[in-house]
Amino acid sequence: MSQPDTATEDPPPLHVASRLHAFNRYELKYLVPVEQAAELRDELGERMDRDLNSPVGGYGVWSLYYDSPELRFYWEKIEGLKFRRKLRIRHYGEPVGVTDDSPVCVEIKQRVNRVTQKRRITLPYATARRLCDGRELVEHTPKERAFVHEVLDLVVRLNLRPTAMTGYQREALVGRAADTGLRVTFDRRIRGRDRDFHFGQADPENRFTVPPHMSVMEIKVNERTPHWITDLAARRNLSLIRVSKYVQSIEAFGLAPRSAFHLHEADCPPPATSPLDTRLPAQESPVKAGAQ
Repeated sequence: MSQPDTATEDPPPLHVASRLHAFNRYELKYLVPVEQAAELRDELGERMDRDLNSPVGGYGVWSLYYDSPELRFYWEKIEGLKFRRKLRIRHYGEPVGVTDDSPVCVEIKQRVNRVTQKRRITLPYATARRLCDGRELVEHTPKERAFVHEVLDLVVRLNLRPTAMTGYQREALVGRAADTGLRVTFDRRIRGRDRDFHFGQADPENRFTVPPHMSVMEIKVNERTPHWITDLAARRNLSLIRVSKYVQSIEAFGLAPRSAFHLHEADCPPPATSPLDTRLPAQESPVKAGAQ
């Protein structure tokens, strides 16, 4: 790259929080009906606390995924490579009203054997787009240098471009006492689009990529899963699934053939009565088989 390194010479004062964040976790995923998810959330609430950032009803999570023209990151997941990465820009909250100054996270999520690692930096939306879309070396501190250069290397070397956007409503619980490293999330109304990738767009057309009466429950731990969580999953007859919201979107929009990881609507028959919050707003419509 010909751009100069814009890292500042001196580190930020100690009282200034770093924008860079990294953590490692093990993740277990389960597909559960929305109504059962509510029961599980209440039972878990007896031993866990609601995440302070998770209001009643949850919060929106929207992610713009980048991939190569050949869908390199998608195929790394399908082929089960022991080391694989994904690059995304993530916004917490509803995307309507996002401006150039709104904070977003540029994140590299990678898998090393069974461990999920996430590294991310919080930037203004316009700066994140300059880095990932404009392929510019943006201003950063010395601590952020390695990560910013890694992102820039990926987007340039692999010719990454916006490929799919996903969104869902998330409720989160966190462990207490001996379970402080435990986090359980419930994601519902999982939807997305394969175009119109600007977060602040007024009326984008989103489509469900997971049947709306189903939710994804994720158990995330730093080391080992508490035995009482394992017992709960067994008692509720929960089955582990290997699902990726990004892979589901790629296949739901016909960008790649449907794989063994794909959740088919026929395998998730809706209940006789669906909860009200599974209905899409007027500008959203269900995914059709083979939709382009």
